[in-house]
Amino acid sequence: IDEIEALSSIYGEDWCVVDEDEKIYCIKISDCLDQPKWTLCLQVVLPPGYPTAEPPIYQLNAPWLRGQDYKELANSLEEIYLQNLGESILYLWVEKIRDFLIEKAQSSDPEPEIKKTSEEVDEDDGDDFLSDYQPIQEDPIKMLNYITSGSQEDEELPPVHHGNPITDRRSTFQAHLAPVVTPRQVKRVLEKLYGNKKIASATHNIYAYRIYCVDKQTFLQDCEDDGETAAGGRLLHLMQILNVQNVLVVVSRWYGGILLGPDRFKHINNCARNILVE
Repeated sequence: IDEIEALSSIYGEDWCVVDEDEKIYCIKISDCLDQPKWTLCLQVVLPPGYPTAEPPIYQLNAPWLRGQDYKELANSLEEIYLQNLGESILYLWVEKIRDFLIEKAQSSDPEPEIKKTSEEVDEDDGDDFLSDYQPIQEDPIKMLNYITSGSQEDEELPPVHHGNPITDRRSTFQAHLAPVVTPRQVKRVLEKLYGNKKIASATHNIYAYRIYCVDKQTFLQDCEDDGETAAGGRLLHLMQILNVQNVLVVVSRWYGGILLGPDRFKHINNCARNILVE
C-alpha cells in the first residue's frame, strides 16, 4: 500500500488505477515531459505474494515495441527483480523503462509509427460480415475531423453513460454509450472519453456508431478496432442485429496479462449489449 501511494504521488496523472480490488495499475512512461517521442504504457498486476514471494505480472504496451527491443527491455526488468528479491521494485522498473526510452530518443532510431496491434492473435478471426465494414485505419479523431470539417456549428456534447465493468482473468472490459445524431457529436464524445486518463490508458478502446440519415433514408456508420483485430466490426454487427440507431458505443479493455482468446469478443459484446439494454 505504501508503494502504491508513493508511486501515485510521484507520477501523478501518469499513474492510473485500473482495478483496485484486483490490484491492476497502469503507468504511462515517456522519454521526456515536453513533446515526448517515445512513450510506453506499463501495466502491472500485483499478485497476493508480491513483493516477498512473487514478482509483478506485467505487460509492456507500445505499438512500436517488438522483437529485439521487447526482449532487451523484458530482460532488464527480469534482472532488476532478481537483484532485488523480496523488495518493492515498481519504481526501479519505471525508471529503467524511462532510461530505455531516453536512450532510444538519443539514438538514430526513427520515431515510432502510431499504430496499435492486438495483444492476442486468433487462428481464425475472420467473419463474413466483416468484409463490408473495414474499420478506419487512421487516427479515429483525425478521421472524424475530416468528416466534420464542413460543418461550422459546434454541437453540444451528448450525455455519456458508463456500463458496469466485466473482469475475467485480470482483463477488465467496460462499455460507454452516448446518443449521437452527427459525426461531429461522435468526435466530441470520443474526445471527452479520451480526456479521462483511465479510459485513455486502456489497451484498446473499440467503438462503433450508427446514425440514421432521415433525408437519405440510409445509415451513416463506422467502427474502429483500436488494435483489437475484428472487434470493431463485430460490435457494429451487434448494433445492426439489435437495430439500434443514433448511438455510439465504446468498449474499453484493460489487458491483465493473461490471454483470453475468443472469450474477449464475448465480453466486448456482452458489455455493449448490457449498456444498450440499460
